[in-house]
Amino acid sequence: MTSRSNDDSLNDSQGAFDPAPGTALSPSQQIAAALKRERLRAGLSLSEVARRAGVGKSTMSGLETGSGNPSLETMWALAAALDIPLARLLDPPPHEVALQHVGDMPSLPSTTANYVATLISPSPTNARRDVYFIQAEPGEPRESQPHPQGTIEHVILGRGAARIEVLGKSYDLGVGDYLTHPGDQPHRFTALAPGTNAVFVVESS
Repeated sequence: MTSRSNDDSLNDSQGAFDPAPGTALSPSQQIAAALKRERLRAGLSLSEVARRAGVGKSTMSGLETGSGNPSLETMWALAAALDIPLARLLDPPPHEVALQHVGDMPSLPSTTANYVATLISPSPTNARRDVYFIQAEPGEPRESQPHPQGTIEHVILGRGAARIEVLGKSYDLGVGDYLTHPGDQPHRFTALAPGTNAVFVVESS
């Protein structure tokens, strides 16, 4: 059952980004187009999605026009409000063969830690897994709230060193180390060395 707010309609985003087919999109434009697509698919007004996500209507409007600069936390909240995987809001147009440079892909910085998540590969329609490239620096850890039930995270450390805390235990990773853990439990990622990066595969049932 869908819901719309009393003060606006579904198409209440003034100047919402609406690309022509085949147009090459910047990362912010990819997010804008995907956010509007998923909001309309859910039958929700801009104000209702903003309310559910706990963000300002002006923030939501800016994201749909492609002028916003969303944080990782904001995008997780919007995905939860729309009841969809985060990757659906970052999904680039599909290609049979594609080389994607990390600087051209949507990246979401955290507002609570020196931590940036970049979607490398969204889940195809016949599977449920998303691949992220993570860049982090020592300092405040990145606290992750539980993802949907059944989510499993796979982590491969590419450079630096990191600590992952989950289920009351702490795991230190070096270059090449691989860790899998339940993503539907609170977990924490801490970079232990400058220039730390890792690949996260988020698998959901």
